[in-house]
Amino acid sequence: MKYILPTMGIVAASALFAFSTSNTSAIAVEKSSQEQTFEQLDLLADVMARVRNGYVVPVDNADLIDDALNGMLQGLDPHSSYIAPSQFDDMQISTSGEYGGLGMEVTMEEGVVKVISPIDDTPAKSAGIKSGDYLTAVDGVSILGFSLNDAVDKMRGKPGEPITVTVVRKGEDPRDITMVRAIIKKIPVRHEIKEGIGYLRISQFNELTAPSLETSINAIKTELGREIPGIIVDLRGNPGGLLDQSIRVSSAFLDGGEVVSTRGRRAEDTETYNAKKGQLVDGIPVIVLIDGASASASEIVAGAIQDRERGLVLGLTSFGKGSVQSVIPLRNGRDGALRLTTARYYTPAGRSIQGTGITPDIAVSYALLDEDKVDISLRESDLPNAIENENGDEAETITKKMDVEYPPKGYEVEDDFQLKRALEILKDGSYKVRLDAVKG
Repeated sequence: MKYILPTMGIVAASALFAFSTSNTSAIAVEKSSQEQTFEQLDLLADVMARVRNGYVVPVDNADLIDDALNGMLQGLDPHSSYIAPSQFDDMQISTSGEYGGLGMEVTMEEGVVKVISPIDDTPAKSAGIKSGDYLTAVDGVSILGFSLNDAVDKMRGKPGEPITVTVVRKGEDPRDITMVRAIIKKIPVRHEIKEGIGYLRISQFNELTAPSLETSINAIKTELGREIPGIIVDLRGNPGGLLDQSIRVSSAFLDGGEVVSTRGRRAEDTETYNAKKGQLVDGIPVIVLIDGASASASEIVAGAIQDRERGLVLGLTSFGKGSVQSVIPLRNGRDGALRLTTARYYTPAGRSIQGTGITPDIAVSYALLDEDKVDISLRESDLPNAIENENGDEAETITKKMDVEYPPKGYEVEDDFQLKRALEILKDGSYKVRLDAVKG
């Protein structure tokens, strides 16, 4: 099946050539869309043949076609791609919550792998990999120009094997960071009691997130042994994951009602997803922490809690990954699969997340930065071919008007000013006043 595409192009082009030479006296007419498509397929076959015959080193037909498929899909938007058969199983493993690798979410920017965020308690996080880092080589071999899938495949491997990744960070010289691959068990939810307040750290939305959240909430109730004065849900650096898990997590804080809707190309593609009745933390004050690396499912949860006026959102504007990817197996996965963007996400108030993200109710910076550099994180709108938000630059205007609170001079980033402010708001009695102000 991998060879049908160029063959079709050659046959179609030959047919078109025969047609044109046998009708030399015919009146010129505009070519149909189908004819133009056949000509482009012929062009693809021609280029492929020239590369195969004239490139400096031998190349494989299957590799050329895989790259062509990826080029076509990645030209649409940053999240559409071709998943080769060997990577299809890996993708299914990653959503189950366990795989062998380094533990970071990455994207592709102009042929260079760029880190969205490292995952908590993984080799990447421990080694100091940061959001916005570029990865240019693995074990001394350049990965510049690799497809995202191929680059990720180079970094995954057997637990216990060492790997050296070349990291380029803005303002710094390139450096090699050596790590040891580990079984990445994506424990998605951790909890603590901080100054008498329940704290939930949700690092990812995989198949274990909802049950892990329920366990953590029950543990907080048991540890406090009394009425919980408030809960902080930390979604900072959370790159997202499974849609159904974002619905189940939202259900812990919402008593039914809409969480998110998706709208595709056609009106009949619109779907609305509702929370289940019977929230786990009924009536308890909630503050959600977000930042520029909170994406996708994180933004669904934050947007639902914000629009439904269930709690406050504190931090900095989120990543803005508001598109839905459908994974479409090809011949039941034997030919891999397509990861294709098929819809946009909308919050309960009808806001599109795409490219703009969630604007916090209380804007608090993690560090003392220049006013023009409130947040230097990579965002969806920075990615090549990012889908535009239907509302234009409305969110950009809102962001510019935000009154951002900064930590005092000399405050250490490690002391977590955003978390400190959330705790203060829940403890000083100002939570209700601030929530009422947001409700208007």
